[in-house]
Amino acid sequence: MSEILVVGSIGYDTIATNHGKVESIMGGSTNYFAVSASLFCKVNVVGVVGNDYQVSDLNFLKNRNNIDLSGLKKNEHEKTFRWSGCYEKSMNEAITLETQLNALAHFNPELPSPYRHVPYVFLANIDPELQLQVLHQVNRPRVVGADTMNYWIDSRLDQLKELLKKIDLLMINEGELQKLTLDWNAISAVKTASKMGPKAIVVKRGEYGFLLYMDEQYFILPAFPVYKVVDPTGAGDTFAGGVFGYLANANQDLTLENLKWACVYGCLMASFTVQDFGLNKLRQITLDEVERRRIDYLKLIHLNQPLTLT
Repeated sequence: MSEILVVGSIGYDTIATNHGKVESIMGGSTNYFAVSASLFCKVNVVGVVGNDYQVSDLNFLKNRNNIDLSGLKKNEHEKTFRWSGCYEKSMNEAITLETQLNALAHFNPELPSPYRHVPYVFLANIDPELQLQVLHQVNRPRVVGADTMNYWIDSRLDQLKELLKKIDLLMINEGELQKLTLDWNAISAVKTASKMGPKAIVVKRGEYGFLLYMDEQYFILPAFPVYKVVDPTGAGDTFAGGVFGYLANANQDLTLENLKWACVYGCLMASFTVQDFGLNKLRQITLDEVERRRIDYLKLIHLNQPLTLT
């Protein structure tokens, strides 16, 4: 079993869906990723919170098995990163109402010495300039993955393109992929994105599952069927946590076959997150529950050999 380094946002979200509204609940890409991946292996967190970050929320992360907060800083002069969004007709993509960078705007990621040698690195959704800063501090990681969002594609495109040259795995949703490549066809868009640098690309497609592209091959699976989707926020980061958790748990290299199974576990982890607001469901599940859901998922996607056609 190996370890993961994750760097990204830690904050509070205000979310409205057709199942209600919640205000100032734990959010941020790093929180979803870390809570998800920590079921599989140790996760080392680098991030920043403000002077309003609740002690109870900090204690939850401190007490969570396999999460190390040695790289977490507190900015006593700023408030914590905050995001506000809603879902209307489609639950596949949030409508951002407000983003307050707050402490994240002045964040300077500095990795504790032990973190610099962690083999699996995930650069969660933050300014690509900060993601590049992190890469300059790590020592020959085995796998580097990154996520992004429309906000950075619009405002930091040059820096993002520089980042893409240096990573192995890009995690991106379909709308972001379209914006990045100016191509509305995901099948051709992943080819365009792969020419920007990443060895592999995983397109997160919400209720439709995911699309994996690597070595000029495609792998597509549906999402695990969830009867009641309450809140999709953080599902993509949870998915990434499952992917990296699986890879690091078994010390896997980034191959197409390994990544296929990693994405299956990403799907499973995301299916728990969407069942409640924020981290409410994710913080309760066990690895045994994930394995039981894996068995059900494999039944869903299984096909017997067809009869020979004549």
